Amino acid sequence: MDLRALRYFVAIADAGSLTAAAAAIRIAQPALTRQLRELEADLQVQLLQRLPRGVRLTQAGVTLYESAKRILGEAQRVRQQLAEGREQAGGSLSLGVSPTLARVLLPGLFETCHLSPDGIRLLTREAFTPALLDWLERGIVDVAVLTNPQSRRGLIMQPLLGEPFVLAGNPSLNLAPSMSVSQLERIPLLMTSLHRDLVEQQLRPLGRQLNVEAVIDSVDSICELIQRGRWATLMPVSVFKSQLAMTGVDLAEISGVQLNRLLVMASRLEDSNSTRLPVIREMLVAEFARLTQRGIFSLVQLRPEDFASN
Repeated sequence: MDLRALRYFVAIADAGSLTAAAAAIRIAQPALTRQLRELEADLQVQLLQRLPRGVRLTQAGVTLYESAKRILGEAQRVRQQLAEGREQAGGSLSLGVSPTLARVLLPGLFETCHLSPDGIRLLTREAFTPALLDWLERGIVDVAVLTNPQSRRGLIMQPLLGEPFVLAGNPSLNLAPSMSVSQLERIPLLMTSLHRDLVEQQLRPLGRQLNVEAVIDSVDSICELIQRGRWATLMPVSVFKSQLAMTGVDLAEISGVQLNRLLVMASRLEDSNSTRLPVIREMLVAEFARLTQRGIFSLVQLRPEDFASN
């Protein structure tokens, strides 16, 4: 029995039905039903009585509901106390970013924090969005920059920008500066699982598919492999806005469709009273604005001389 299971159970009891609870906490109903069954199996009691319309707590369910409310309330108070203590103990904040953003985002952000009179000590963790969301909800990171996240109850999400994908490949592939979607289908690709899902969702309405030869959840490994071999990849353009990533790689824009990702800044609603979170959020927005002005997130400047100066 964990806190998430208790939160789901309380949500069902408060909503009076699985359907209403799933909509309220933005989770698929089958997943919510599975969590409830696992909780009942763990406790070896029936917690809810299914009715033609909705559900009703059993006596065991009433007992658990009252205890769960106290446990969740206490957990929130403890988390808040720890967050306040963390700020008072040194002013450190933990930021979660994806491996595709770290190289372009963190250097400038660290410099800004170092020069800031607010005395914020920035700690960072790298992971893809599913792990970042989990870390954010568990309090492992205070702020995260996410890719195309779904809304989550208890999180504040602020869209930052949309960034296009670019096709990057080994020169042996002879990529043209602009490639059609039909040409893209014939290119052998290495992709991360997250980027593959995003691109395939955007291609699906067109009835198009990718030729993915391998899924590798390591951006650096993919970049190394396309420099060495016969593959290409689809990644956000900012990945290739550095001299290191540009070496031995040709870039091409995909025409006829807008392939992009939405970057979103997220933090916990319960941390809204923090005095330091607004500062780091402002720094993030300012750094993204500075990078956007330099063309880091744009396809317009896909020329070697532009990358060499970054």
